[in-house]
Amino acid sequence: MAERLILIVDDEKPIVDILKFNLQKEGFDTIEAYDGQTGLDLALEKNPDLILLDVMLPEMDGFTVCKEIRMKSQVPIILLTAREEEVDKVLGLELGADDYITKPYSVRELLARIKANLRRTKKAQVASTSEHADTITYGRLSIDTERFEVTKDGKPVDITVREFELLKYLASQPDKIFSREKLLENVWKYEYYGDLRTVDVTVRRLREKLEDNPGEPDFVVTKRGIGYYFNKNCK
Repeated sequence: MAERLILIVDDEKPIVDILKFNLQKEGFDTIEAYDGQTGLDLALEKNPDLILLDVMLPEMDGFTVCKEIRMKSQVPIILLTAREEEVDKVLGLELGADDYITKPYSVRELLARIKANLRRTKKAQVASTSEHADTITYGRLSIDTERFEVTKDGKPVDITVREFELLKYLASQPDKIFSREKLLENVWKYEYYGDLRTVDVTVRRLREKLEDNPGEPDFVVTKRGIGYYFNKNCK
């Protein structure tokens, strides 16, 4: 099996060296960039399996890099940030990051998150070759649960693996209301430890891609004060 390629984008060389050493010890291959523009160029040129992306970068900040990558690729992106403000975490997720971890972090935790995101992506890639699709269809929306594909009015919808997992979880149990805590537990697993805004951001991103009018959703609906549900009577 070929080594998984991880792109490390961070302007602090000691941090890059530590990450590179530990990742290679775990069997990963790595490439490195020390500014945002180089990181963006390598991301699009080398097509890595995962990107570790610092937020505070010269030339181009990590948020901008993340946004630019998401316009062309669904590669898993884990943001590395020294900032603890919630708005920064939310902004990163809104721009398409799959995960984030706040400095200082343990290498062990970071490795766990890397492996979790790679497993998720691999599952999606393997499923895309399946010949026996299991499709959930409601109204104009179809969710191919084996190929990790979503179509609306017969046209493909470009969503991330995380967004797909949330949509699949809700649509497989239509009209059942799930709290944010329950969604974190069952869709995100261990990663966010109670950061409920993560769910809200992902729902908002889904609505922007699925709904005719995201302000009046027809598919993923809010039950005020409780959580979210998939509307089985969607049109």
